Amino acid sequence: MKVTPRLALLPLAIMAITTHVHAADYDVVIKSGHVIDPETGLSDVRNLGINDGTIVKVTTENISGKRTIDAEGQYVTPGFIDLHHHGQNISGYRMQGVQGVTTALELESGILPIADWYEGQAKKNLPINYGASAAWTFARVAAFTGEAPYADLEYFQKQQGRSDWKQDIASPEQMDQILAMVEEGINEGAIGIGINAGYAPGYGQKEYYALAKLAAKHDVGTFTHVRYASMMEPGSSFEAIKELIANATLTGARMHINHINSTSLRDIDATLELINEALEKDVPISVGAYPWGAASTVVGAAMFSGDHWKERMGYQEYSIQMGLDRLDDKQLVEAQKEQPGSIVNWHFLDESKQDELAALDKSILHPAVTIESDSMPWMLITDKGIENYEGDAWPLPENAFSHPRSSGSFTKILETYVRDRGVMSIEEAIFKVSYAPATILQDYVPQMMKKGRIQEGADADIVIFDLDKVKTRADYQKPAATPLGINNVMVNGELIVENGELIIGSAPGQPIRRDVKK
Repeated sequence: MKVTPRLALLPLAIMAITTHVHAADYDVVIKSGHVIDPETGLSDVRNLGINDGTIVKVTTENISGKRTIDAEGQYVTPGFIDLHHHGQNISGYRMQGVQGVTTALELESGILPIADWYEGQAKKNLPINYGASAAWTFARVAAFTGEAPYADLEYFQKQQGRSDWKQDIASPEQMDQILAMVEEGINEGAIGIGINAGYAPGYGQKEYYALAKLAAKHDVGTFTHVRYASMMEPGSSFEAIKELIANATLTGARMHINHINSTSLRDIDATLELINEALEKDVPISVGAYPWGAASTVVGAAMFSGDHWKERMGYQEYSIQMGLDRLDDKQLVEAQKEQPGSIVNWHFLDESKQDELAALDKSILHPAVTIESDSMPWMLITDKGIENYEGDAWPLPENAFSHPRSSGSFTKILETYVRDRGVMSIEEAIFKVSYAPATILQDYVPQMMKKGRIQEGADADIVIFDLDKVKTRADYQKPAATPLGINNVMVNGELIVENGELIIGSAPGQPIRRDVKK
């Protein structure tokens, strides 16, 4: 029996806009495409009329406008929504756009100060919509180090050499400071609380409970990388997910579990059993996963330390990749000492092995799981090592490095799960990548009511693709290779990808943000 995510059981449809226009009055017409609207269940050929960045007509009638896009033989779907995007510079947003993502949100890690971040992003002329949560880890670092946070992931990366904020229980004074900073971020319009708990697993139970109560107080969601990634007890992934579910149950806070695939490792059956039990009892949780057998993190992350960490995580030598090279155990220790903030890929599953692919599939195919990329910032491999990339070159430089999930998570769903393997219908895929993420946010971020849909009155965030030609070209050796088959991408009614090519300079992206409390 198919399980429907609790947060998707919402009243149908935003209110349709009633229009009485002549056919030629449409700014843009998309003709003859196979339209999918996950909310109403529409999956058939339709024509779309777009005015002022809004879909104002969905019809079988012949319509025309100032500009026409012929979508015959292609799918026309809502723009993909990524709740888990770390690449906050223009290169990251562009790479999201060329694979069909029209809204990319930094929710798991988050950022502080929120007001500074939104102000800075607005100056970058971004092609797609953007937003962020208030970062608990930033607040925790500030409370333990005394260094005020600044709105850049570098603040988080450069603190990876310290262990106090990762492993120590906060004093009452530090707890007050942490909660105050997070609440300030919420009041500045953050779309939730980012709880990157796996990077600071030594926090107290009371601290996480207090964050859940804070989320419930402001009616926002939490987005959590759970405390543990371990197949061994105590301190297992099972225990960590149980902790989150308990907090959601006790406080009523909406709580999202990020990347349950990489967090659960090979213990996915046990953690999904918890998810199923919680959803059946209407506990306000939601879940995301990405379709890759490797995770990405910083080499100095807490998960790669402590007693028996290798046994806990099923680590094998050479499973950690820095740049294009796999590290042996000696090189790993050296990297943790010399450059703990450097980004690495950790290969925890081998997708070429049927049993390990099956473990990944259980998370991706679960009907309550949304697709998220966990896209990482782009780096450059140089003679000096690996450096953050702050440029705006397109295509990205040949020495650009990241996880291929940054450039191919959504096309991989279409190519592999829908077309090649046939284990997911196209309608299920579009539900998971567009409408379901919108429903997780829409109760407290009203902008999301108009996203993830192809309906009259919805924002014209639209993807047009040829399923037969969709191809994810990125891999672990060439992560910056752009996908094929995503032919046109529209954000707020403006094309950012046309005939498969990024339109340099197209910058219709808008902030996704809650109201600021004065």
